Order: sequence, then C-alpha cells, then structure tokens
Amino acid sequence: MELLTKTEEKVMQILWRIKKGFVKDIIEQLPSPKPPYNTISSVVRILEQKELVGHKAYGKTHEYFPTVSKTAYKKFTLKKMMKNYFDNSLEEMVSFIVAEEKLTKADEQEILKIIEKGKQSKK
Repeated sequence: MELLTKTEEKVMQILWRIKKGFVKDIIEQLPSPKPPYNTISSVVRILEQKELVGHKAYGKTHEYFPTVSKTAYKKFTLKKMMKNYFDNSLEEMVSFIVAEEKLTKADEQEILKIIEKGKQSKK
C-alpha cells in the first residue's frame, strides 16, 4: 500500500462512505466547483492501479468500490507517520500530541478511559 494524494484521499473517503458508485456518484459528493468527469475518472483508475479500488463493468460503464477498508488504510498511515515522524516511538507521538493539542483535564480523562477500554478488550 502507498500513501494517497489529497485528491485520491477525497475520492477514497467518498467511496468508503457510499460503499460503491459510478464516477458521476463520486463527483456529486464533491464540493463545488465540481471537477471535470475525466479528472475523477483518472483518479479512480489510479486508485485501481494502486489496488485500493475495484470495479464491476456494465458494458462501457464501471461501478467502483473500495478493496481496502478505511480501518486498514488508517492503520497503514498511522504506522507510516510513526515511522517517518516519530522514529517508531509511540511515546514520542503521544508526547507530541499532548504538547501540541493543549489537552484539558477532560481530554486526559477521556484518553485514559480509551486506554483502559483497550486493555479490557485485549483480555
């Protein structure tokens, strides 16, 4: 898997949300000004080459669908970010988030609850 461009990511976000659709369906979901049909069609074909999207043919028309789940892509990008920006250190990444986001006590408590819930689900 590889990282997506911003446009590719926008298209994937739409496909993950609508599950499957034609190029026109993807364009309908994009904000105005709408990009040209050929632009989105090209992006979808690139996503197919990257094996993130598949299609079902109806004559000359194709209905596209994601072949990689949003969760799988999230895991991939998070691991890539940890490796490239935080030297594969979860501690470094969390420290950065805490320092940059100016967490409130409520945020800290919520994070601790999430960690505890994660520990319980692994048992």
